[in-house]
Formats: sequence, C-alpha cells, structure tokens
Amino acid sequence: MAKTSMNYETVMIFSTTNGDEGVSALSEKFQALIKENGTIDKVEEWGKRRLAYPINDELEGVYLYVEFTAGVAFPAELDRVYKITDGVLRTMIIRKDEA
Repeated sequence: MAKTSMNYETVMIFSTTNGDEGVSALSEKFQALIKENGTIDKVEEWGKRRLAYPINDELEGVYLYVEFTAGVAFPAELDRVYKITDGVLRTMIIRKDEA
C-alpha cells in the first residue's frame, strides 16, 4: 500500500549578498511554500557559516534546516522552485526513513 505523505528534511543555503532582510524573506517564502503543501515538523536556523568551497564566488552562506511531512510529489516541486529562486546557493531534500 502506497503512502500519500512522507517525512522529509531539507537544508537550504542562502546567499549573504542580499543582507539579513533578503535571507529572512527567502526563509519565510520557503517555509510558507512547505506549509501550503504539507506540515512543518521542525525548523532550525543554523545561521551564517563558512562554505566548504566557494559557490558563485561566495565564501559564506546562511543555513536553514527544515523537517516536514508532505505528499510524495511535493519535493520535486520544491526543488524546482529552489532552482529558479535568486539568492539560493545550494539545497538538498532527503526522504527520512521511518523510525
């Protein structure tokens, strides 16, 4: 039997060039998008950290971690929106195994 919703976690790294307001706007945008399509279980703001390697000539990024539950089709849409949004340096979405 197929499940209609799954547990996921995502990490977003935002550019620091837009300042704190730009980072906050992106954080709110993606949290709202996740809430529209599922439920947020946990949010952790990891803050500004040095990147392991330069991305688009940037050495630092602001990290945001979100655990959420959503339908199986939503992560593909979330990934698509990540890719077309300015200010997003890197993202990762992982399906969590059932405990």
